[in-house]
Amino acid sequence: MGLPRSTYYHRPHDPAEATLKAEADLQDRIEAICVEWPRYGYRRVTAELKETHKMVVNHKRVARIMREKSLQCRVKKRWIKTTDSNHRFWIYRNRIKNLALTGINQVWVADITYIRLLTRFVYLAVVMDLYSRRVIGWALSSDIDAELTCAALQRALEDRKPQRGCIHHSDRGVQYACNDYVRLLAQAGIEISMSAKGNPYDNAAMESFMKTLKQEEVYLYDYRTIEDAVNRIPVFLEDVY
Repeated sequence: MGLPRSTYYHRPHDPAEATLKAEADLQDRIEAICVEWPRYGYRRVTAELKETHKMVVNHKRVARIMREKSLQCRVKKRWIKTTDSNHRFWIYRNRIKNLALTGINQVWVADITYIRLLTRFVYLAVVMDLYSRRVIGWALSSDIDAELTCAALQRALEDRKPQRGCIHHSDRGVQYACNDYVRLLAQAGIEISMSAKGNPYDNAAMESFMKTLKQEEVYLYDYRTIEDAVNRIPVFLEDVY
């Protein structure tokens, strides 16, 4: 038997308490997004709240909460230079402009990108067959040097064993123009081609691949150590892409 209606306790509506609860709920949503996407800034967090959680919230409010709760994106530097073309080595002309391909091992393209970890960077060198768009050589290292690019090239040479006359195209970076790298190409009978100065579109296929790698792999996983990258990157390069 229930209590008489007159004895029920009706808690009065408290606007201040409702505001505090709404603020706490918003903080919980923001913290969950930042845990899942640790590199999101306040604008992308705001977009996620609106698109996924259907919450109407001002980006300034999101920025304030992230600042107060120390949830700001840990990454402040957004671009790392991977091409140093200020060197004394020979620069080769572009041999692949307007070249029509009919099969594999006619043109290889190569490039380097950086992979952001929690507190440092590692570097990925890739060699790709331009006709098939298949990655045929790669190497990962904490150092961006000739040893990195040579390791990727050596893997491609061992995998493909191309006939003489295959063209290798890259930017003008010192890692591709240096003696050790050029020597490997010469020994394999591979011709050398390089992009025009300041024109990344000369290597558009590789630029597109690197963008896909970042969007479909790197940005989706929270790499914290080099071991994380070593375990994940090969799966994408060899099984997914």
